[in-house]
Amino acid sequence: MTINIKDFHKSFGKLKVLEGINIDIDNGNVFALLGPNSSGKTTLLKSILGMVIPDSGSIEIDNKNVINKWRYRDKISYMPQVANFPSNLKLREIINIFKIFRSQESVENDLIKFFNLESSLEKKISTLSGGTKQKVNIVLAFMFNSPIIILDEPTTGLDPLSLVKLKKLINDYKHLNRIILLSSHIMDFVEEIADRIVFLLEGKMHFDGTVDQIKKNTQKNNLENSIAHILNINND
Repeated sequence: MTINIKDFHKSFGKLKVLEGINIDIDNGNVFALLGPNSSGKTTLLKSILGMVIPDSGSIEIDNKNVINKWRYRDKISYMPQVANFPSNLKLREIINIFKIFRSQESVENDLIKFFNLESSLEKKISTLSGGTKQKVNIVLAFMFNSPIIILDEPTTGLDPLSLVKLKKLINDYKHLNRIILLSSHIMDFVEEIADRIVFLLEGKMHFDGTVDQIKKNTQKNNLENSIAHILNINND
């Protein structure tokens, strides 16, 4: 499985959101998309999902252009930054609705146990804490064992134990030869799990490579300081 983004441009009115993006992503990798707010990260993720159509350029999955297509989405599981579940439904009902709309075999029971959600299954979504809702969001993203998993700010609201479990889950799926594509503002998290990062700033790519490479290029000892260095240079 591969994702190839070629000469991708997207504007909303006069605002240029993405300019000339070229990215190749192979399976068996954790790929992190970084950048400040309004850098184009979420727009790029939504473009891969077919929710945003480019002005020019292409997105290919397994060498097939997927712009204006839809069947390829069966290969993707998506975790949005904020999941707005119907508040009157129970957790078990939410999971069952997802299973109706996906033809793949699901492994939700293992994930429910992994995140200790058994006691929440019969509770309404409106009664769950923000952290518990985020764990539900994770379960829904990983339960179909999709070849491509897209995670938009997956660490939001997670307690330390759940964060450790998320890291393990991502690594487990990586070793199943999946593509894990994520965005995050938590640099320690990214530095620990990412095989490759792309840094976007004002819709343009400013770095594409490994964590070690960006630290070497910026002569900084961690990813957070490296990103801060790039931002400082571009603000001068």
